[in-house]
Amino acid sequence: MTNSPPTPTPKRFYKQAAAERLDDGWTVALDGRTIKTPARAALLIPSERLARAIAAEWQAQGDKIDLAAMHLTRLANVAIDRTDEVRDEMADELARYCETDLLCHIAETPPELAESEEEHWAPVRDWAGDTLGVNLVPVIGIVASPQPDASLDAARDHALGLDAFRLTGLVYAAGLFGSALLALAVEQGAISAEDAYEVSRIDEAWQAEHWGEDDEAKAATEARRAEAKALGVWFRALQD
Repeated sequence: MTNSPPTPTPKRFYKQAAAERLDDGWTVALDGRTIKTPARAALLIPSERLARAIAAEWQAQGDKIDLAAMHLTRLANVAIDRTDEVRDEMADELARYCETDLLCHIAETPPELAESEEEHWAPVRDWAGDTLGVNLVPVIGIVASPQPDASLDAARDHALGLDAFRLTGLVYAAGLFGSALLALAVEQGAISAEDAYEVSRIDEAWQAEHWGEDDEAKAATEARRAEAKALGVWFRALQD
């Protein structure tokens, strides 16, 4: 099997990126020319704050444009080009995360790790049940317990009630955290995305503290932290 050729990195072709007001929202312009999505749709942003944050991503680029690091731009492209076409599938994906939610799998050993997990995870489970009707059953170990159908339906219905931008961020967050409950808490503003990421890696952090962590793992952690930070910007901007 041959490796795929690397994706070419485009050169920066503009000097100034800025948010621009439209009649029905906001967009981003590069040297006065508005951006299009990959599907050639208008990059119509519902929030001035989010449009300014996306413009800042473009303005921060160097001589080459690092598309992979432009998390807000990529989320906006998905929200505009794809989400409304596949929102049922995205809601189902959130429900599947509920079935194997990270916050429902408590470590068997050591006891101090399990205690730390429950200290941080139990309040989120309680919040999801009390606020959204998503009551999930925790277990000890990695074997999942069947979750109540009513809870899976509640998560699915909540997702279907969101606009395309919030739904896109919600499902992205569930994948980043390995947890629908943390994703829901972030989307609802009950916890920051940055804190949610740290909560999601309690086991990983414990392992690194006791057994060490190589440079590759450290780099991966920092990359995911950057994603969580961008996700925090995304949801805070949408709350405006």
